[in-house]
Amino acid sequence: MPLPLYLLALAVFAMGTSEFMLSGLVPDIASDLGVPLGTAGALTPGFAVGMVVGAPLAAALTRGRPGRNSLLLFVLGFAAAHAVGAVTTSFPVLFATRVVAALANAGFLAVALTTAAGLVPRDRKGRALAVLLSGTTLATIAGVPAGALLGTLLGWRATFWAVAALCLPAALGILMGLPARPRQGDAAGKPALRSELARLGSPRLLLVMLLAALVNAATFGSFTFLAPVVTDRAGLGRLWVPAVLMLFGAGSLAGVTLAGRLADRRPGLVVAAGGPLLLVGWPALALLAERPAALLVLAFAQGALSFGLGSTLITRVLYEAAYAPTMAGAYATAALNAGASVGPLVAATTLGTGLGPVGPLWAGGCLVAAALSLALPFRAVFSGEESEERGNGEAVR
Repeated sequence: MPLPLYLLALAVFAMGTSEFMLSGLVPDIASDLGVPLGTAGALTPGFAVGMVVGAPLAAALTRGRPGRNSLLLFVLGFAAAHAVGAVTTSFPVLFATRVVAALANAGFLAVALTTAAGLVPRDRKGRALAVLLSGTTLATIAGVPAGALLGTLLGWRATFWAVAALCLPAALGILMGLPARPRQGDAAGKPALRSELARLGSPRLLLVMLLAALVNAATFGSFTFLAPVVTDRAGLGRLWVPAVLMLFGAGSLAGVTLAGRLADRRPGLVVAAGGPLLLVGWPALALLAERPAALLVLAFAQGALSFGLGSTLITRVLYEAAYAPTMAGAYATAALNAGASVGPLVAATTLGTGLGPVGPLWAGGCLVAAALSLALPFRAVFSGEESEERGNGEAVR
């Protein structure tokens, strides 16, 4: 894989740390700012909504500009939003900084996904996506648990400062590792923006975007409220929260790495094998959460299954959006974060029920069940072949 892919993954690591870190900080933020737990949990869907809106907007605004400049601008804007968030004492201001950070993250990821797909042959988009998403999975292994530990020891604001600092080496890597201007011919032959937007009318593209959104909704809805499961249901100390998050992250890295080798040629196998296991896993975690050993094993397994299946579906979005070369990354980003915005909101509604802290896990199972019920009648979409509308020889560039 080309070196620029790993430089992009470094920036995704910093942004992924921020996107996932609230799962271990929500209780502290709620207490510090004097808001209910469910209100503090809205920071996660607020971030995701900003990404859903920001991804296509940013991709459209930057489609004629050098990718390096756009990526650098988004990373620096992301860092600035976290610096403001670290010093505010107002929940509305904190929420606003999360939306601004989300817009920057969305723009970055939309451009980065398209850039990554253009750095490799068209039949290796799945592996390129796996490298890019390894930044997110490494964030769940190292960044998020470290953030949770830092938040436990020094307060949640220290975690925001740490994320802002992480953006600086990422910005330097982008500045030094990517060309200032696109290669000659990269901009030639691109379809008009109207034509790329019309691609959203493709039923196959809409289907895989919806499936990716549902799976990601289950992931974020469950992950956002994992800390109360560890402390309240399992009865473990707060220092166990980073350990469980780290296990989930280790599983996600294993899942996205394995799926990256299958997503281009055998996506149907990933969906057929991983989907039912993911469906069973969330209720199993809810039922066995009181047993620490089962909690640890299932946290790893659900991380692997969630990211393995989710990354495969996002790869299919890139294939189905191949006629939208500058907007494909935006569509993939929007699909991911539509789920991330809805999932925690759905999960939060279960906290006040008799299900208690494991309610979000049951909600995750329901969301995966909805995804599989939609995927079953359309198995041909996951045949491993590119969209039947693509014709011959065109790639996402």
